[in-house]
Amino acid sequence: MEPLSPLLLGVLGSFAAGSMTALGALPVLRGQVPRAATRDMLLGFAAGVMLAAAFFSLIIPALTQAGVTHEGRVVPALIVCLALLMGMGAIAALNEALPHEHFAAGPEGPVAPRLRRVWLFIIAITIHNIPEGLAVGVGFGQGGIEGGLPLGLGIGLQNLPEGLAVAVALRGEGYSGRRAFTVAALTGLVEPMGGLLGAAIVTVSAALLPWGLAFAAGAMLYVISHEIIPETHRSGHQNRATLGLALGLVVMLFLDVTLAG
Repeated sequence: MEPLSPLLLGVLGSFAAGSMTALGALPVLRGQVPRAATRDMLLGFAAGVMLAAAFFSLIIPALTQAGVTHEGRVVPALIVCLALLMGMGAIAALNEALPHEHFAAGPEGPVAPRLRRVWLFIIAITIHNIPEGLAVGVGFGQGGIEGGLPLGLGIGLQNLPEGLAVAVALRGEGYSGRRAFTVAALTGLVEPMGGLLGAAIVTVSAALLPWGLAFAAGAMLYVISHEIIPETHRSGHQNRATLGLALGLVVMLFLDVTLAG
């Protein structure tokens, strides 16, 4: 039996990670809505997972790969720094170009008075999920199953509270439990598209690998700083959110060290 191609691994791995969004939204089908403090701690956990994944699974391997093709330390460092900024800039541009709405901060991007609020939420979560799928795709594309498994598991874990947050927000807007679950589940399906893009980038040329790794890391860091952490600190639950971040960080670190080849 032939091994799966990096492209297929990237799509399947990011699809599995994105599917965890639906699992996280399951409580709303049973009418179970966690308290705000618990939701903020879970979102903090998601931020910690993404933070650890950005550094240990993406930035450090990017520096290593850049050092293979370029002598010295200056050029590899410049490549990774530039790609990081490009990743952050790309998500920032999406934030400016697409109308969307955050759970507490309200609308951002162009004004779209005819666009229903539910679609503004969907666009916001879609923006969040693009770098996650991209990161998983890059992981599988550059390291096969061993390289992508820690990232896939970590991103899947952080999708659990993200799916719950979406479903709870939609329930607060008056949507039924079934519809809120369905919408939350669908937001995770953008990740395979990001996974395909990420795997394709790093399989085209070895020289693109450090760029792809660092670009995905930058995109994730933007989401952490601009979206998730501010969201968890708005309601006075910053202590629990920080605890969640610490737990997410060490869980992802453990997964990366123990599962990576």
